[in-house]
Amino acid sequence: MTAAVSLPATRPATTRSLLAAGAVGGPLFVAGVLAQAYTRGGFDPGRHPLSSLALGELGWVQITNFIGYGVLTLAGAVGLRRALTPGRASTWGPRLIGVGGVALILAGIFPADPINGYPAGVPDAVTWHGTVHSLAPAVAGIAGLIAYVAFARRFAADHDHVWLMWTVAAPVVIVATNAVSAATGDLRALLIGQAVGAAWATSFYLRLRARAS
Repeated sequence: MTAAVSLPATRPATTRSLLAAGAVGGPLFVAGVLAQAYTRGGFDPGRHPLSSLALGELGWVQITNFIGYGVLTLAGAVGLRRALTPGRASTWGPRLIGVGGVALILAGIFPADPINGYPAGVPDAVTWHGTVHSLAPAVAGIAGLIAYVAFARRFAADHDHVWLMWTVAAPVVIVATNAVSAATGDLRALLIGQAVGAAWATSFYLRLRARAS
């Protein structure tokens, strides 16, 4: 069995649009980060967190990337709430994903602190807005892991083994890449985890959108 989709007849087009917004958010964000990380002068993706891209003269690009991803994630969360039939994760799954969207917007509004010599010539510092920024991805990460558990329970109940394995594998890879990054000090591992998380979300949104069609 697979998770069913039930859409009110008066709003299927809106729901599909919301799901499409959620589907493109992750890939656009990852593409934007990679494009900046390997072209921005003085930025080393192995030493500098992606949040540092929001600093400096071109920082507005990453700020826009954060906020845009957050808005698209919130739209996707609304689409999920509409598309999922009642049952496990139908309420808290979208809410937890929405928490991640809000966290991304806050990460864009409150800039990170300079670190490891980036931007060039700016000393490392710890500020209140940098602290808020640092808390945002932590909140999003915790909410995301709980959402994986919620959706995994739904797929298990529906005997949807393929999606159950995918929903278990994605957070395992994300946690593993975080551990590798912490152990080696190479922040590029985090980009792999980010890409896997985006791939899971996009595939889930597209799955529900196809069923809604």
